[in-house]
Amino acid sequence: MPQKRLDTLKHSPLYRDRQDALLTDLYQLTMMYGHYKAGRLDQEVVFDLFYRVNPCGNGFVVFAGLEQAVLYLMTLRFTEEEIAYLRHTKLFDDGFLDELVAFRFTGTVHAVTEGTIVFPYEPLLRIEGRLFELQLIESALLCFINHQSLIATKATRMKLATQTVLFDEGGAISDFGLRRAQNRDASVFGARAAYIGGCSSTSNVAAGFHFGIPVSGTQAHSWIQSFPSELAAFRAYKDAYPDQTVLLVDTYSVLRSGVPNAITVGLELRREGRDLLGIRIDSGDLAYLSKEARKRLDEAGFTKTKIIASDDLDEDTIRDLLLQGAAIDAWGVGTALITSKDCPALGGVYKLSAEKVDDLYVPKIKVSENPQKVTHPGKKKWVRFYVNGLANADLIMLEDERLPKGEAVTLFDPIHTYKQKTITQYRVREMLVPIIVNGQIVYELPELADVRAYAENELRSIPSETLRLKNPHVHHVDLSRELWQLKQKLVQSTRV
Repeated sequence: MPQKRLDTLKHSPLYRDRQDALLTDLYQLTMMYGHYKAGRLDQEVVFDLFYRVNPCGNGFVVFAGLEQAVLYLMTLRFTEEEIAYLRHTKLFDDGFLDELVAFRFTGTVHAVTEGTIVFPYEPLLRIEGRLFELQLIESALLCFINHQSLIATKATRMKLATQTVLFDEGGAISDFGLRRAQNRDASVFGARAAYIGGCSSTSNVAAGFHFGIPVSGTQAHSWIQSFPSELAAFRAYKDAYPDQTVLLVDTYSVLRSGVPNAITVGLELRREGRDLLGIRIDSGDLAYLSKEARKRLDEAGFTKTKIIASDDLDEDTIRDLLLQGAAIDAWGVGTALITSKDCPALGGVYKLSAEKVDDLYVPKIKVSENPQKVTHPGKKKWVRFYVNGLANADLIMLEDERLPKGEAVTLFDPIHTYKQKTITQYRVREMLVPIIVNGQIVYELPELADVRAYAENELRSIPSETLRLKNPHVHHVDLSRELWQLKQKLVQSTRV
């Protein structure tokens, strides 16, 4: 039953200690109070959570953060201390505070599966329920989804950069970002997102504990410096971890001492019936040093010893190093990954799309001088078309429209409508699935390893042109004719 794993997660220290009903912007509460005063607490509405622009010049986003969002919604409560704080602000009357004491999420959530490859303007979550409830949850949901989706996407870019041929094994990537993350949650949930996006391990022991992510790490330069010599440091580490000996070789000189001393220790390991697992280079010209280190290791018979590189790496540096023939087997990536350094935010938004009147949903639209900010009105669903096994286009539709069933479908660009294409041989997949219905979870939250495997499968369904790190192909995200006509009609009706 879906409730079984939910109960396990509720009681885990990770989620139990982070339920904070005040994780919201003040204007959510003031709007809620306004609805309360206007007698609109029970007004039924629909909100969409989506984003407008792919981050980092990328062609897609890896959707992540759903588990945290679901746990938040299913455990959302106001504590006595939180109510006392709100009373102290003198912004709200006692009747409103009593409503908050009784607050429980009773709405319905449809979402795409965590790990899904998504594109701009597609509803990642569609949330239905009381306006009073849906107003409160906006900021927290955006916080969870924006952050984790951004880091998962960044990790995927780095993993793709390690692949000289698309979807070959590439080099293993480890998340080394804990010390550079903006705070505790950013490091732990960032490590989770990075694992979804393709990292194979993390240095963050808390993330390993809470999520079961494999952990990795050996020694720092301070370890080497704390011994009388580099060789003595290497021998001490070998004695501590004889079956997992990876040595940091750049404290003094990679080629003059680090690699020769590592080979010496490697030979000692072989006399013990073991082997030297790897060396790590954390500074200098990584392309040159790795090639020279590889040559010397191979000449000494250590052809299976791995070379690991770190040192403020990002996807562009990784790709450049591989183009230069760097002999690097695995990568430790920190700041650029855990902070998404070059694009530190995903601009997800949460917009009202419909309001229930006499059992019917009346579409709502936000109009702007900026065409990109004009929302898609109405209660919606969306589908993905697959041609020859690859995602070919997505179509956003009104909820009551019939799904395509094999007939020819003509798709057009919602803004540049002259751009059209017709597809005939396709498989269609509805992308939003029910997660919570009337406040009850109906979805089995998957284990993290399954989310990661699903994300890897998803990536294989995307054309290689869309996966390019630079100037990727723009995936078609179109509106059904009925939705497009509704949008034009509502835009026209707002003109004075």
